[in-house]
Amino acid sequence: MERQKLQLLLEVAILGAVSFVLDKIGFSLPQGGSITLSMLPIIVMAFRWGMVGGMLTGFVSGLLQLAMGGYVFNAIQAALDYFVAYTLVGVAAVTLGWLLYSKKTGQKGSMVTAIVIGTVIGGALRYLIHFIGGIVFFGSYAPEGQPVWIYSLVYNGSYMVPSIILSAVVASILFTSAPRLLDRK
Repeated sequence: MERQKLQLLLEVAILGAVSFVLDKIGFSLPQGGSITLSMLPIIVMAFRWGMVGGMLTGFVSGLLQLAMGGYVFNAIQAALDYFVAYTLVGVAAVTLGWLLYSKKTGQKGSMVTAIVIGTVIGGALRYLIHFIGGIVFFGSYAPEGQPVWIYSLVYNGSYMVPSIILSAVVASILFTSAPRLLDRK
């Protein structure tokens, strides 16, 4: 039992750091946000270790991003944009049971569906947090006459939607080509 806890903590630390590095590789937007694979390690942990593993990895990733130069407007904004947003990506694990059953029965199409739906749920929760933060903290960037909520929806969607799609595609390829990654050995 202790060995498994140690393995979980080591994977959380390593994949949290990988998530941070992947966040630095991609297409960045001028006012924040970027199209990256930073959610992929969090999703991998969610599908390997469940909700706890995914959420812990997201928390570590957010912590690293904040500590290494995150944009801080105030403490609540920092908590939302870094800790809450990335932690919620781990909710992708809601489809873990479905994914494991599909793996066990050899249904690759069903595996892909479970991975994509889980990734979309985790990514959509992160998008929701950034959307709320955009309305509350960054409304001043909205063009004159445009409702702040539309600005936040479009701006955050411009990097979140491609990031969710990219993460879902790569996670699907990863887990269907190497389903043993779902095993905790």
